[in-house]
Amino acid sequence: MMLSTFRTAALCCCRRAGHGYKPSNNLQLRLFRRNQGTIAAEAGATCGSATATAVPNAATNRIVGRWLVGCSGLVIGAVVLGGVTRLTESGLSMVDWHLVREMKPPQTQEEWEAEFSKYQQFPEFKILNHNMTLPEFKFIFYMEWGHRMWGRLVGLSYILPAIYFWRKGYFTRSMKGKVLGLCGFVFFQGLLGWYMVKSGLEEKPESHDIPRVSQYRLCAHLGSALLLYCASLWTGLTLLQSPQKMIETKHLMLLRKFAKGTGALVFITALSGAFVAGLDAGLVYNSFPKMGERWIPDDLLAFSPTLKNFFENPTTVQFDHRILGISTLAAITSLYLFSRKVMLPKRAKIAISLLTAMAYGQVALGISTLLLYVPTPIAATHQSGSLALLSLAIWVLAELRKVPK
Repeated sequence: MMLSTFRTAALCCCRRAGHGYKPSNNLQLRLFRRNQGTIAAEAGATCGSATATAVPNAATNRIVGRWLVGCSGLVIGAVVLGGVTRLTESGLSMVDWHLVREMKPPQTQEEWEAEFSKYQQFPEFKILNHNMTLPEFKFIFYMEWGHRMWGRLVGLSYILPAIYFWRKGYFTRSMKGKVLGLCGFVFFQGLLGWYMVKSGLEEKPESHDIPRVSQYRLCAHLGSALLLYCASLWTGLTLLQSPQKMIETKHLMLLRKFAKGTGALVFITALSGAFVAGLDAGLVYNSFPKMGERWIPDDLLAFSPTLKNFFENPTTVQFDHRILGISTLAAITSLYLFSRKVMLPKRAKIAISLLTAMAYGQVALGISTLLLYVPTPIAATHQSGSLALLSLAIWVLAELRKVPK
């Protein structure tokens, strides 16, 4: 456009020169400035259009936030299904681990008998299930198979959308690091699950106890799932919900710290449930509030060294879980009462109220599970309740977070 304008100006000058007219330098200067202004305006319009369609933006952040919250929901399903698999003693039914080949369960009678014969070579069948029939084996096999297939679904739900969003430019630099961490953690979680199962398939000639997976590996497997869940839910919520403006007071700052400590206590209490499940500690003392006839049982520190009791003594493990549960309830109740002294937005008040209500429901479920000798439906509901409580704790923290400057 500038070249065309200069050409027109030169032609006019030549024509006028033939009539004895000499153009002034001011005319050329005005033409040059006008063209410069036109080009700048067009460039500004182009930049404005590019800015309007730039990614990531608020719309893409909402899409990514919904994706991460959805993934966290799938993680909940995996944890709940894993708890049911543990309660039905189905976790050791699949004695091999293949990423693709095991996705198709046995189809024919011959395939089922071959799978059953492999299971018969391991301690769980020899010691615990030596009278098991093929139909009974099919039930526990499908329980474990469903859990593993759900885990693969979780992995695909993280990895495939992450690749798509990455190529579309939906991630900021910091979000790319978070997404890589989440996807890597999903893969690690699968390997950790098989590492846990292997501990229950090992021959232990010196032990005549019921074959079970290592409570340490079970705790690591559950803990990594909970970390994956918390990270996904927190990141998703922070993308979906902008922080609410609150008057920064001393009480509000104390409430934030209190909420963080309470959330950590909820997490630790849920994690201690892995030791209860791994040692079948829920079947040791089925009374409440006392353990048998005593507040503190005689065999609380029966193992030596003393530290071993907290991880391997079923009595101590159940006692610790009780104390943690009651402490969590007390902390959440105190958080609710303290929050009444602080001016909070409506959403934050609702989150704290729901957290408190869920805490009392979760304690009631725990006591019922204990008194009724750990029935599978109630025990599974209690395990699910720990996730609901953890979810509400994360929501509270998301609502109370500071507005970035």
